Parts: sequence; structure tokens; C-alpha cells
Amino acid sequence: MTETTDLREKAFELLESFSTAMFVTVRGGGVLASRPMHVAATEKDKGEVWFFTGRGGSLAEEVAEEQRVLLAFQNDSSAFLSVRGKARVVEDRAKIKQLWKEAYKVWFPGGAEDPEIALVAVDAIDAEYWDTRGANKVKYLFEAAKAYVKGEKPEINDAGQHGKTRV
Repeated sequence: MTETTDLREKAFELLESFSTAMFVTVRGGGVLASRPMHVAATEKDKGEVWFFTGRGGSLAEEVAEEQRVLLAFQNDSSAFLSVRGKARVVEDRAKIKQLWKEAYKVWFPGGAEDPEIALVAVDAIDAEYWDTRGANKVKYLFEAAKAYVKGEKPEINDAGQHGKTRV
């Protein structure tokens, strides 16, 4: 495996551990807007992240106007992921049925057949992560303590803890 492949694998490993993202879009006039969204699915082979939304809602409107988006993920204070991508609204009824979960009925009372349902697919362009879970946490705490004693910033060069990759 190449370093790029390893970084991509690590980014998707982290992505699959999150259930919710802050989905950031660009409104008219360049104003940024964000909202929490449940991740319906990830497709590593295609580099896609899927979300349910309303066809006439602000997310669908904003994505139709400007495709560039940012997804921000956080798991307590030990894992963070930022995914930059291009979003598109998808009204594929078969895909909606494939990704449907009963919990979505709260927002779409008509179930998977609700005519107001659409999907938003984000085609990931690149990702950056910070992971201080498990063994990475021990490494990070050691580097942080060492830096603190020396009056320096911690040096985090381990791809297991931090990395950037094209997806």
C-alpha cells in the first residue's frame, strides 16, 4: 500500500465510525450555513457519503445552487474528520428504499414512499483527520507532555494520528 492509500483507508475508517456530520453549505452571497445531518451510508469504493433530506428544504436548495460542501465530524474529543466534496441532490426511488431506516419516519411520515424525500450524495474530494483514540491517544499525550515541559508545540508526524488525503 502507498502512503496515499493508507491515508485514504484511515480517513474512511474514521468516517465509518461517525453517525452524524455537521453539513456545511454555501448560501447566496457566500454565507456559510450548517446543520447536523445523520449519515445514511458511506460508499468507500466510490468515495461517497449519503444523507436523507427534504426535496424542498434549504439543504437541497443550497446544494442545487452551490455544490461545494464541507462535512465536519467529531467523536467526543478523540477523533475528528473534515471532508470537502461536491454534493448533488438525488431523487432515485430505488436508492431511497435501499438506504431507508425506520428512524427516518420521524422526518418523513410517509415512509420510504414519501414524495418529499430526496437524498444528497457528497462525492468526497479530500479529507483531513485527527485521531487520538486508543494507542494514538497514548502517543499524543506523550508528545503533548514532552512539548509542554520543553515549552514547545507538540510534534505530531504519525499518519495514524493526523493526515490529509485526496479521496
